[in-house]
Amino acid sequence: MLDKSLTHNGFSLSTYEPLRRRNRSEYTASPEIAAKQRIKPSGAVREGPSNQNTGDSVPRTIAMMTYVRLLGIAAGLCGLLGGCGGNPPAPQKSTSSSDYSYLIGPLDTLQITVWRNPDLSTTVPVRPDGKVSVPLVEDLTAIGKTPTQLARDVEKAMSRFIREPVVTVLVTQFNGPYGEQIRVVGEAARPQALPYRQRMTLLDVMIAVRGLTDFAYGNNASVLRTAEGGKQYRVRLKDLVRRGDVSANIEMRPGDVVIIPQCWF
Repeated sequence: MLDKSLTHNGFSLSTYEPLRRRNRSEYTASPEIAAKQRIKPSGAVREGPSNQNTGDSVPRTIAMMTYVRLLGIAAGLCGLLGGCGGNPPAPQKSTSSSDYSYLIGPLDTLQITVWRNPDLSTTVPVRPDGKVSVPLVEDLTAIGKTPTQLARDVEKAMSRFIREPVVTVLVTQFNGPYGEQIRVVGEAARPQALPYRQRMTLLDVMIAVRGLTDFAYGNNASVLRTAEGGKQYRVRLKDLVRRGDVSANIEMRPGDVVIIPQCWF
């Protein structure tokens, strides 16, 4: 029988030898013929550039380009919405009076000392209903009063049992009334309510809540000021926290609510 041969890439392949097809444009000889022609067997990896079909990479490229365009559109929308916000920027200086006095709130801890009467001196927590109980006095309202005002009330109640009592009230654990607490809601790392402190700033609040989440739209955040009838101010938390722009820092007021929205992407 006539021995026909096939020449491919410079190699002579017998048409009667078993052939294995690797690709549409490439044939690999059997191990016997490969040994005769000093080429690598079909199981070895051929050196040089690969001839694999790359048609499946086209849809991936198109999908990636579409995804990048969608991200750009979403970023533009976020910037547009942030720039068109209806809330005015918050004033850096608060108009609160400098003679602010702390008011006792629920769950505060009070140290009540009665001069020359150690048996009547005690440390008590303020109950959730805003009242305290001390020796000789039961259910005395403490919430919403200054420590000095509460001390005068305790003196008045004890005057029925001892002569001219002198009482001092110290707050050892602070929570404050709920109406004066600073609340942080939305995309903060740890949303929570904080007791108000005099000269407290927005930066102090963000440090207490551990900053922003990865999805926070910080520069579109707002402060709801209950002391001004619920008026809202726009604040730039991203510039303040992540860029160190101290011009975005403002002074807080009792009862402020910091609202941090989430971005679209």
